[in-house]
Amino acid sequence: MIAAGERSGRIPLNVMHFARLLRRAGLPVGPGQILDATEALGHIDLTRRADVHAALRAVMAVRREQWEVFDAAFALFWRNPDRDAAEAMMAALEGLRRPAEPTKAKPGSRRASEAFAETTRRRSEAPPQREETRIDAFLAVSDQERLRRMDFEAMGEAEIRAAREAIRRLRLPLDAIPSRRFRPDPQGPRADLRATLRKSLREGGALVEIARQRRRTRTPPLVALCDISGSMGRYAPMLLHFLHAVASTRTRTHVFLFGTRLTNITRALRHRDPEAAFAMVAALVPDWSGGTRIGEAIARFNRDWARRVLGQGAVVLLITDGLDREGGTGLAEAMDRLHRSCRRLIWLNPLLRYEGFEPRAAGIRAMLPHVDDFRPAHNIESIEALVRILSAPAGPRRKAA
Repeated sequence: MIAAGERSGRIPLNVMHFARLLRRAGLPVGPGQILDATEALGHIDLTRRADVHAALRAVMAVRREQWEVFDAAFALFWRNPDRDAAEAMMAALEGLRRPAEPTKAKPGSRRASEAFAETTRRRSEAPPQREETRIDAFLAVSDQERLRRMDFEAMGEAEIRAAREAIRRLRLPLDAIPSRRFRPDPQGPRADLRATLRKSLREGGALVEIARQRRRTRTPPLVALCDISGSMGRYAPMLLHFLHAVASTRTRTHVFLFGTRLTNITRALRHRDPEAAFAMVAALVPDWSGGTRIGEAIARFNRDWARRVLGQGAVVLLITDGLDREGGTGLAEAMDRLHRSCRRLIWLNPLLRYEGFEPRAAGIRAMLPHVDDFRPAHNIESIEALVRILSAPAGPRRKAA
């Protein structure tokens, strides 16, 4: 731990390095929190590790779901500085040496360990050459299969990059629906009387051949409403890569983000370069990782955008965990109107990854009666299943409650 005499010396520098570690582990720590953390350490006894931990966590991990990552990062960073990073990583892999009692690292601990290893690598200018230690591990399934089934929350940095590439390669051939227009087709099931009369006039009135036609089909519009609140912080960015892959390659795709307000990012996602597209999205969205007003956001969408984008049998993807800050106020009415305005409403909820999931929250109970399909969205396999569902012919629709 930090000595009490270093209160005005190395503490600000150590807090800054610790904040960098937290950011690499996925926590949104900004300059203001670094200043607050430095000030908080000035009001406690630095010789008490528990007090330092509590003070830093109160400032740098304001949400409960961030505590696991913070605790692991704190344990790795605030320790004996003479311990080598390679020894730390070997300690994390120690479980592979004891196959009789396999242990699974928690997602937060894994992310913090990878971030700490990256921080240590960057800070050492000339790492000494050391003998490489290899650990042979045989997996029951391939790396690709493991990546498909891994929860986004449990992924490390390298796995997130691989998952993003796999998601970008997905293609979404939406189920084509019949339109009101027809096209000429010699094998069509319907006779085209106008075309037949035109042909007969060219032959002097003789009826030579009956022209036939078939109804045109076209893919319906796809509208996505994605929750970007703090509770969706690990899943929303991954799902946005899927939505970018769809929006940048096909027309009539509309994407909206909502937290405490609704933002249309359709034009930004049409940029083919993912980095440029997400930079534009970051500039447009002011309420990332904040609270959630699902009912208010859907009501505004119904009021301002539904008539523009929900025509011709649109399919709506609602991506949210259903945890509404307003306790579900007005949510049932907004969902009912949205359900009646589209051909198909699919709710993607990361909470369905839990086997014992029950709709206990008021927002979830208000939304469930007004959706046609309720599916998980927590890994690549669930997104692939969504692609298959959207590409298959839709069954009979459930009647609105």
